[in-house]
Amino acid sequence: MTDPTPNPKGLLLKADPIASVFQDEVKATLALRTTRPRLVGILSTSSEPSKMYAEFTRKQCQALGVDFVLKKTGAALEGEGLNEGDGVEEAIMEANEDDMVDGIMVYFPIFGATQDQYLQQLVSPYKDVEGLHVKFHFNLYHNIRFISPSSLTSPSRNPNLGFTTAANDQPPPGTVKSIIPCTPLAIVKCLEYVGVYNKILPYGDRAYGKTVCVVNRSEVVGRPLAALLANDGARVFSVDIDSIQEYTKRPSSSEKDSTPTRKYYPQHIVRPCPKESTTLQSCLALSDVVISAVPNKDFKIKTEWLKDGCVCVNVAAEKNFEGDVREKASLYIPAVGKVTILMLLRNLLRLQQYKTLIETGAETSAESVQ
Repeated sequence: MTDPTPNPKGLLLKADPIASVFQDEVKATLALRTTRPRLVGILSTSSEPSKMYAEFTRKQCQALGVDFVLKKTGAALEGEGLNEGDGVEEAIMEANEDDMVDGIMVYFPIFGATQDQYLQQLVSPYKDVEGLHVKFHFNLYHNIRFISPSSLTSPSRNPNLGFTTAANDQPPPGTVKSIIPCTPLAIVKCLEYVGVYNKILPYGDRAYGKTVCVVNRSEVVGRPLAALLANDGARVFSVDIDSIQEYTKRPSSSEKDSTPTRKYYPQHIVRPCPKESTTLQSCLALSDVVISAVPNKDFKIKTEWLKDGCVCVNVAAEKNFEGDVREKASLYIPAVGKVTILMLLRNLLRLQQYKTLIETGAETSAESVQ
């Protein structure tokens, strides 16, 4: 006899309770600071989402006691003959050179992917609250979690600064945490909150046993997120419009045969996907977690393709999941923006502290923001 009781829907979890944890943390850290950190936001576009993000940043900073200055240039200014991006390069350089500024964020997109990447590299790594500078991406992709603040002057592959030197997430003496891009970090924090990460496992391997599908391989969200998850032990399918890749630090069977003593790589490696996962549908069928960040209102992940009981996270401004996603997902997080802004402010507090450590020559001081 068929059970007439319908299957219960999965949980809808909004970002508010996750954000509140980090809001309390930021408040506690700010209470210990003698100087309020100053964040400069640079808006050089007429884009409504960028304007809304700037206003949201202002409100969050005001509520928490962070000094926020919005610098408008180009099309963000009211006037004729002003184009997208006019004056943005000068505004970045001016903020870099201002000793009163602790952090800089630029509201993208402005010109498009290639030219915007150039602007991202103009922001000093000592003030890059979004973690988009190549120095931070280098550390992320090479699984270098702890750094000396002064090492930001040049990339380093010093193996003594990798995750294998630490038993937990506390920086070893003489080091601090590297800055991680805000949105990927926010997603990781969401997954930690809902228990996808297993805290019983060793630090650096707490996502082991999880298969994750990340849809979209952008340099701002998708690719660094896939690397973060893989470096934490997960098997990650990175799905983009033209290819599917596997991110993992676990060697394949053939690699184990050639190097029997190798249990895992020091950082993730990227491979073409095996035959059983060469389509989005086949990847979804294997995935315990699905994260989608496709900036296209017409893109939808079919609920019928999802693995029963999976966790789904929507990152894009548009909803990438169908309305009945909770018929298959055990938990659905529809947005992470509120957590992202808290990660940005945590990065701001870290950078303010790193500057102080460098100026005072006290780089071995304990870190106050974990």
